[in-house]
Amino acid sequence: MSIHIALAKGRIHKVVMKYLMESGYEFPSYSEDSRKLIFEDAGHTLKLTLVKSPDVAVYVERGAADIGIVGEDVLIEDNAGANVYEVLDIGIGRCNMAVAGVKGKKVDMSRRITVGTKYPRIARKYFEENHHSVDIIKLNGSVELAPLVGLSDVIVDIVETGNTLRANGLEVLDYFMDFSARMICNPVSFKMKYDEIHTLIDVIKKKEIR
Repeated sequence: MSIHIALAKGRIHKVVMKYLMESGYEFPSYSEDSRKLIFEDAGHTLKLTLVKSPDVAVYVERGAADIGIVGEDVLIEDNAGANVYEVLDIGIGRCNMAVAGVKGKKVDMSRRITVGTKYPRIARKYFEENHHSVDIIKLNGSVELAPLVGLSDVIVDIVETGNTLRANGLEVLDYFMDFSARMICNPVSFKMKYDEIHTLIDVIKKKEIR
């Protein structure tokens, strides 16, 4: 039986496709510049569909895909409670979630502060666990601007190198969670295609992906 994989479009799908092809799978119609969204390997053992990150778990939970590969941050923020099995840490795109503010500007955490973030669920959980009172502002891009223009006191965002923060006069106040891409599986597919799925897991485990 073939396995249908939902891949998060972008860095994750490019790294996974590259690795699969290096491992012997052939995808005749695939190229990074292609506008196609569905690819099948020459042996008809794998079918891959490229979808937006928040949709990966939806495809898997609903059975439209057997397996999904997506960032752990997306699973926590957008897909909490999804009925899927997490079966493997792929290791792609390791990064940290952090609280950041204007460099050199002290933030009085004893008062109610305003937080700008793309990740309101993760941010709220962090501040609640640390007993801080906050107002959360959901932003969709350029989160670094928020404290610079007075929209928020701090931001919560993913940090890889910290270069973007430094370039905009911000600094990390606290790293509190690390993430990487995860493989998730539909519970029914995991039972029906157990051998095929574990064969794929073994293939991926043979080489660390970064």
